Amino acid sequence: MYHQITPRTLPTFRKYAVTPKAFAAQMDWLSRAGYVTINLDALLSYRSDQGMLPSRPVIITFDDGFQDCIEHAVPVLHSHGFTAIFYLEAGLVGTTSRWLLPERGVELPLMDWTAARRLQAAGFQCGSHAMSHPRLSELSAAVCHDELLRSRQLLEDNLGHQVEHLAYPFGSFNETVRAIVAETGYRSACSVRIGLSTADDDPLALPRVPVSGQDSLLDFICRLRTARSCGEFMRGKVRTLLRHWHSGGAQAPR
Repeated sequence: MYHQITPRTLPTFRKYAVTPKAFAAQMDWLSRAGYVTINLDALLSYRSDQGMLPSRPVIITFDDGFQDCIEHAVPVLHSHGFTAIFYLEAGLVGTTSRWLLPERGVELPLMDWTAARRLQAAGFQCGSHAMSHPRLSELSAAVCHDELLRSRQLLEDNLGHQVEHLAYPFGSFNETVRAIVAETGYRSACSVRIGLSTADDDPLALPRVPVSGQDSLLDFICRLRTARSCGEFMRGKVRTLLRHWHSGGAQAPR
């Protein structure tokens, strides 16, 4: 899960902004390690026993549709023969990330419809990030339905292609939202729950592996295997060992 790829990282958005140099190193490593990018259609087909996957499949996702990704991510992906999906706010295409102003104090340019159509022509996918990047679980059912349905319709009208994949803005969803997602015709929905995806996952609540702008290449490699950075992984191991130690001490005979 990526957001912005840019050489101009802002302090308030540093967590979500990966530099082109770091992104290129990550994609080089993926390629050398034998990973093959697939799309969500291939994943869903495989999990319904209707297709095959390579031995090391990976899905690369970009939330928000930042213009910088066109310039700095797409050429790198193309050079490796990689595909990816870009989740767009249908009502904000060609404008700015206005939802970030109260959240992070910044507004960043978003790709326009021409760029999105070029992405599709180059073999990439475009998915929905709703109309305006709201927290869907905080909306009424009617407004949520409108956000999700109108986003699909607007994307399909402008891209000339069926749109069946969603990423929840802010990762915000609940059972009501999930039901509306299914009702409005989406076949997959990505959350921001951290984890490697398994065959048991709900296709409308898929976990993802976040890539932070503060990650080293070693962190990136660790995330591919564990979904966590090196530091997060080691801290988790230490907490587990401490829990076992305390539990064993509590049960030891006196």
